[in-house]
Amino acid sequence: MVEIKIKYNQGVAIILVMLVVTLATTLAIYIANQQTLWQRQVESQFERAQARQLGMAGINWARAVLAEDQRTTTIDSDKEIWALRLPAIPVEGGEVIGAIEDRQGLYNLNNVASNVAQFQRLLNVLGLPEELAATLADWEDADSDTLPGGAEDNYYLGLAQPYRAANRSLAEIGELIKVKGYDSKTIDTLRPFVTVLPATRTAINVNFAPAEVLVAVVEGLSLSDARALVQMRQNEPFRDKVSFKQLLPQAGKNVMDDQVDVKSDFFWVTGRATVGKSQVLTQALLQRAVNWPSVVWQSVQ
Repeated sequence: MVEIKIKYNQGVAIILVMLVVTLATTLAIYIANQQTLWQRQVESQFERAQARQLGMAGINWARAVLAEDQRTTTIDSDKEIWALRLPAIPVEGGEVIGAIEDRQGLYNLNNVASNVAQFQRLLNVLGLPEELAATLADWEDADSDTLPGGAEDNYYLGLAQPYRAANRSLAEIGELIKVKGYDSKTIDTLRPFVTVLPATRTAINVNFAPAEVLVAVVEGLSLSDARALVQMRQNEPFRDKVSFKQLLPQAGKNVMDDQVDVKSDFFWVTGRATVGKSQVLTQALLQRAVNWPSVVWQSVQ
């Protein structure tokens, strides 16, 4: 009987030992996996932090380039160094790529409230309803007076999900979806020709403006004549307003000096920084001031 009890106790001990060994092994594997996971998370966070720093550095690089350009040149055109798209630049563990684009060659949608006729001409040349100019002007202006074909609070409050007209300038082009008459297809048609800048009166840089935008800004200019002007500047950018206006047909020579320019104050910066498996996309709208460009808006994500 004693012998059986001893063997029983030995068997229990062996089982307990096996359980302890199994548990210890499981814990060791779990800890090792957790350490590996933690290490990967730390590495990923470190790589992302590095990529964000590179993205921010890219914005500051663009500011420095534009400040130097303003110091050394009197015009802005696609022949300048800042306008050239950078190839991928290798950095430790990754690469950086970026570009600076002019934004004043595009039509500023925040100009609409002060000059409805210009935007109507752009809509016409793009084959869009002319009434869209009135609805956007009403959306932006501070009063409650409805323009012919426009829409104020009385329209928006009558919708299934009511809201009021903004009565302020646009902050970004996506806001158009709230304005009467605008849908995603209309906005996509406009995108190559328009921008949203934090000013209600910005001149068009004729060294960058598409032919359609020139037609909008220069009353009486035909699309064919505008395309001819775009072709001319490919060889030699316009050096000043006078040289541009001299090439206009008689019908377009009355364009106001404050509506056209050969310099720009607003620029769009895009970039992509990659470090390891982390990637950060950078976007920024810069406004070039007297000494150093300011950041109007930026996104680093």
